[in-house]
Amino acid sequence: MTVITINLNPIIKLTDDQFYQLCRKNPEIKFERNANGELIIMPPTGGETGKYNAGLTADFVIWNRKYKLGEIFDSSTCFKLPNGANRSPDVAWIRKDRWDALTPEQKEKFPPIAPDFVLELMSPSDSLEETQAKMREYMDNQIKLGWLINRKAGQVEIYRQDKPVEILESPQELSGEDALPGFVLDLQIVWE
Repeated sequence: MTVITINLNPIIKLTDDQFYQLCRKNPEIKFERNANGELIIMPPTGGETGKYNAGLTADFVIWNRKYKLGEIFDSSTCFKLPNGANRSPDVAWIRKDRWDALTPEQKEKFPPIAPDFVLELMSPSDSLEETQAKMREYMDNQIKLGWLINRKAGQVEIYRQDKPVEILESPQELSGEDALPGFVLDLQIVWE
C-alpha cells in the first residue's frame, strides 16, 4: 500500500473544522494534511509494524507515568503544526506545561501544538524519502527531538534542533536526552 496525496485546493480549501469533520466522518481512513493543504491518505499498518509500535508506545507510557513530566500520544493523534500541516506521528510527547496551556476545546480536536518529541516507525511500505521529509517538517516546526526508526535498514535517524541528522546502525538503546529526561528506549524489541 502506498500513501495517496489529493489536492482539493483548486475546488475547496478545507478549514480546520472541515478537516476535523472529514476525519470524524471517515474513521476507517487515516488522514493527514500537509502545509499546502493537500490531503494525505495513509494506509493502515500491518500486524508486525502495529506490534512494534504498540511496544514502543508502552515504554513511553511507563516512563511518563513514573516521571509525570508531560503527555504521551499514540499514532491516532493528529496535531495541527504551526506551518498549517496536520500530522500524526507514531509516538509523540508534549511537556505538561505546554499541554496544560491549551484550552479544553483545543485538546479535544486536533491540538494546535508541535510536540516536543516525535517518533516515526517506518512500515515496509513507507518511503524513506517521504518519511525523512516528514521528520524535517517536524523539526522546522520546533520539535526538540525526533527519532526515525527504519527496521528494514537497521538504522535510527536522530533529529535535533539546529544539528545535522545523526544516523545510528542498529543501536541497542536511545537516550531521551534533554527532551525526555530520564528516558532510555530499549530497541531490542525492534531488532528482534
